[in-house]
Amino acid sequence: MIDFLRGHIVHREVDYIVLDVHGVGYRLFCANPLAIQQETGKEIVLYVHHNVREDAVTLFGFQSREEQTLFRRLLIVTGIGPRVALGILSYGRPEVIVSAIYQEDIDFLVKLPGIGRKTAQRIVLDLKDKLGDLPMLQTPAAGQMTIPTSSTGSSRSGGLAWQEAKMALIALGYTEAELDRIWPKVQQNANNGVTTDVLIKQALQALFKG
Repeated sequence: MIDFLRGHIVHREVDYIVLDVHGVGYRLFCANPLAIQQETGKEIVLYVHHNVREDAVTLFGFQSREEQTLFRRLLIVTGIGPRVALGILSYGRPEVIVSAIYQEDIDFLVKLPGIGRKTAQRIVLDLKDKLGDLPMLQTPAAGQMTIPTSSTGSSRSGGLAWQEAKMALIALGYTEAELDRIWPKVQQNANNGVTTDVLIKQALQALFKG
């Protein structure tokens, strides 16, 4: 079972990267592959969940042990598979998601990709008492997060999907100024009613390309 890989990123797509490990290319599906940074000339370590099914062997990559652990805990919940768990991690930092679970913040959880109210309730029921070994993730509640507004009005004109996308991107560490800069590149799609998940991926592409 693969636990982590150390190597160089040689290719990126919107949902995976290819990591060169001593001449072998491993495809790792990641929550936000375009946001993974690697210093020039240095190797990067990605923690791995090795998923084996009868018809496929898939690797999922994470930048921290916390992400890897939370991903595996999410798989305990009935109705959540690897793709949905990865989508949840793409929405915000692990500590924000864990805090929402602890506080039974169903309204926040239903905003996560692929999560309806019943699944959100199952997440709380199944995981609230199974995250006690992750004290480093217990930070201020997700419900206390606010959606910053921009002086350019990009959040307001983009509708709810762009507001939610901005909240997720800010949780990943991007600044209001960076998001305002790439707003023209995603404005048309935002106004055309695409989903939050699609907007996040398009925004990450624009941020990565500069």
